[in-house]
Amino acid sequence: MGIQVLPPEVASKIAAGEVIERPASVVKELIENSLDAAAQEIRVEIAEGGRRLIRVIDDGHGIPATEVPLAFARHATSKLHTVEDLQRIRTLGFRGEALASIAAVAHVTMLTRHKAEEVGTRIRLEGGTLVSQERQGAPPGTTVVVEHLFYNTPARLKFLRRPATETAQIQGIVTRYALAFPHKRFILISDGRLLFQSPGSGDLRAVLARVYDIELAQAMLSVGPQEHQGVRVQGLVSPPHIHRANRSYLTLFLNHRWIQDQHLRHAIVQAYHTLLPQGRYPIAVLFLEMPPEEVDVNVHPAKAEVRFRSPRTVFQAVERAVRRALIDQAGVPAITRMGAAEDDWADRHRALVHAGDPPSRPSQGHLDLPRPSSPTTRSIGSGSPFASEAANAAPMVVG
Repeated sequence: MGIQVLPPEVASKIAAGEVIERPASVVKELIENSLDAAAQEIRVEIAEGGRRLIRVIDDGHGIPATEVPLAFARHATSKLHTVEDLQRIRTLGFRGEALASIAAVAHVTMLTRHKAEEVGTRIRLEGGTLVSQERQGAPPGTTVVVEHLFYNTPARLKFLRRPATETAQIQGIVTRYALAFPHKRFILISDGRLLFQSPGSGDLRAVLARVYDIELAQAMLSVGPQEHQGVRVQGLVSPPHIHRANRSYLTLFLNHRWIQDQHLRHAIVQAYHTLLPQGRYPIAVLFLEMPPEEVDVNVHPAKAEVRFRSPRTVFQAVERAVRRALIDQAGVPAITRMGAAEDDWADRHRALVHAGDPPSRPSQGHLDLPRPSSPTTRSIGSGSPFASEAANAAPMVVG
């Protein structure tokens, strides 16, 4: 068979599969749109783990009536205007793929009212096809209802997990963004039951107390703000006696975008070198800020991975900031030079690539820390919604 152009409906489903992997992907994209619309409160409601229903309600600036149909066109966006804008992306969404991809594999209803208009617009699409559009009264902001996700892509539907698993994935997304934007209120309701609500006070510890528990939030050490060659790092990390059995409690945000980066996770772990029992990992919520032109956020369909222009500098900034917090607040002796990262970064980078994260080992004669089985080893806040891996912000209060 010769080369042929795919029909639009087939191409749209393939493209949707790159962006929308599961219900949590839908929630992530809709939350990012709400944040870009300057919403102060974002409410997420789901049913059956998001398979039957996902409803995201925000109080953002809304969409003008004339632009509502265009919002569902592929690669339609108000966040980019020139090719040069790709080099300095400051919004969470920018591809113009989210709404089009969601609409291609679900029944979608949007009710939105721009803050400058008196009447809202209601639009409904099924499988990417416009079904209806009408004017309707509504408060300022946007409500998006996604029903019967993957109804027309059974291959994708059969790979969804149990509702409890999909709900946990969604809760992980919501709580991460609550941490990233502590000055905004996030609410998650599942099958009519309140699962999570952040205070929206701007206090990162207050959000962390809702995600984990109060005792852990109070025990965390403040990091920074500390700057290294244009990379600013701040946040919270656990003291050496509080640790976990895996790396899923290491949460990183870059310009308030949640990212997955194994090298930066390794930088955090390396800062605890000799301080943790073998096979144990710290808890961390770290915020990195750097000029947008120094990072490429357009390397992953779901925007979860990024590429740094100078990864060595970012690695050093994270390791230095975390180590400084441990030295200043946890009584950790400064037994190594703070510039040690510059000498052996390449060796550790290669080791990480070829062998994964090497566990930190306690050294003899230095801080005889308890083993995990010791009754003095802390185990608070273990019920994390992050257990399964899945800016223009106001100042954070981390102290």
